[in-house]
Amino acid sequence: MNPRQPIYLDHQATTPVDPRVLEAMLPYYEGDFGNASSSTHAFGWRAEAAVDDARERIAACLGLDAKEIVFTSGATESNNLAIHGVLNAKPGQARSVVTTEIEHPSVLEAAGAQRAFGHRDIVVGVRPDGLVDPDAIVAAIEEDTSLVSVSAANSEIGTLPDIEEIAQRCKERGVLFHSDAAQAVGKLPLSLGSSAIDLLSFSAHKIYGPKGIGVLVVRKRRPRIKLRPLQFGGGQEGGLRSGTLAVPLIVGCARALELAVAEQEAETKRLRDLREKLRLEIEQAVPDVVVNGDLERRLPGNLNLSFPGLDGERLLLDLQGIAVSSGSACSSGSTEPSHVLLALGRDEALARSTVRFGLGRGTTEADIETAVEAVSRAVQNQKSR
Repeated sequence: MNPRQPIYLDHQATTPVDPRVLEAMLPYYEGDFGNASSSTHAFGWRAEAAVDDARERIAACLGLDAKEIVFTSGATESNNLAIHGVLNAKPGQARSVVTTEIEHPSVLEAAGAQRAFGHRDIVVGVRPDGLVDPDAIVAAIEEDTSLVSVSAANSEIGTLPDIEEIAQRCKERGVLFHSDAAQAVGKLPLSLGSSAIDLLSFSAHKIYGPKGIGVLVVRKRRPRIKLRPLQFGGGQEGGLRSGTLAVPLIVGCARALELAVAEQEAETKRLRDLREKLRLEIEQAVPDVVVNGDLERRLPGNLNLSFPGLDGERLLLDLQGIAVSSGSACSSGSTEPSHVLLALGRDEALARSTVRFGLGRGTTEADIETAVEAVSRAVQNQKSR
């Protein structure tokens, strides 16, 4: 018999596949297994039709044209394609990209990697509450800046910058704007039809879809947004992302997004209420706990807490039966303190004492009560040693 599964409170890292999503995907692993690029028989035609239908449905959820949807392996690849693609669209021209200190590693490292191609990355600080000042972004734009990249929702502290204002001000300066929206799509109201956002990334596995599939939104603009691909071969996705299309994953991505958008309003209220219960009860049990990030402009299911004087790693181990993390899953194996918390002005000791709680579709009030008890017990145990 398997031991009892821990309570899962790490939904910013990933989410389980919704059974309704899995049901939509299964036919494309079985009878409809064709290659969407096979144009000479019914297997390929059905696969192509499934991809076209999924593209239309994703576009409809976001207020876009289907031609603006480019399928990738996930937000990390989408972020890299956006940054590398824009800066290297015209080889031989040195350019710069502006981003912030609290971006996901796939943005910060992709921007830093552009130095090898002769480009520059300009990294802007943020306010102590984790919000981005639009004036600071605009002030960082230089004559050779071709792209600004700011996340729609931070993956560690859940803060929500005003990306529409930033995008509009970039547009006024003639600079393209990209947003890593892996934590925002499906969780926040997002209609891109009249938006000034030029490029946007997200992953299906953050919204109860499968891992290994994501989207880069490339808006239809005049002049056309030009991107240099990361990989070459079969010319799929308009030549921007060659490779055999993962039909089951694409179908799952579309279904996951439809469900997330349909249930978003009710789920937002439910998660916010649960998060506030968790926060208030932990603050009552541990009076010196520190909340990281603004509480108003924040993802409804995110709570990032630091416990002064405690060892975060040991605290995570002591939270038996509760699956939580110290920060971004893409850097959780690092021994370094969170770059996001350091950017907020937290010292290393406080940054190392941090736990991120990510509430999601399966989280119940009973889970919150169990988590509060576990945190209180773990803190008391560590303080008494």
